[in-house]
Amino acid sequence: MSDRQYWLMKSEPDDYSIDDLEKDGETAWTGVRNYGARNFMRDDMNEGDGVLFYHSNISKPVIVGTMEVSSEAYPDPLQFDPNSKYFDEKSSESEPRWQLVDVKFVQKFDNPVTREAMKEEAALDEMELFRLGRYSITPVRESEWKKIHEMAEAEAK
Repeated sequence: MSDRQYWLMKSEPDDYSIDDLEKDGETAWTGVRNYGARNFMRDDMNEGDGVLFYHSNISKPVIVGTMEVSSEAYPDPLQFDPNSKYFDEKSSESEPRWQLVDVKFVQKFDNPVTREAMKEEAALDEMELFRLGRYSITPVRESEWKKIHEMAEAEAK
């Protein structure tokens, strides 16, 4: 068994989509303001971990592709910017509250996997996505990673 871990990260496609990531190649995953999700990035994510890219807050939420963690966690600079919607006046450069990781594009699914389809798949009954629904980042088991790729008819990279 490898040390590689797997994650699901949500983004509203109007804010940042898989197409944006494909064009950019790599991005800082800014704006996470949930302590549980922050802790996953800060404490558990490692370079090379696989990530399912999930378009959320749309009529049919869907996994649209994959990306890879490409940095260790570091402070989210938007928490210090008073003009950002992610500004946190209680955070300081010496004691930052919010962390992020960089992610890079891996693949876009030809057959995206809807939340509805995942809920109908017994092998995905225990997905943290369904248990920790308010988190923008959740862990994914290796078996779930493989099942999602199978459902998307995509190679599990």
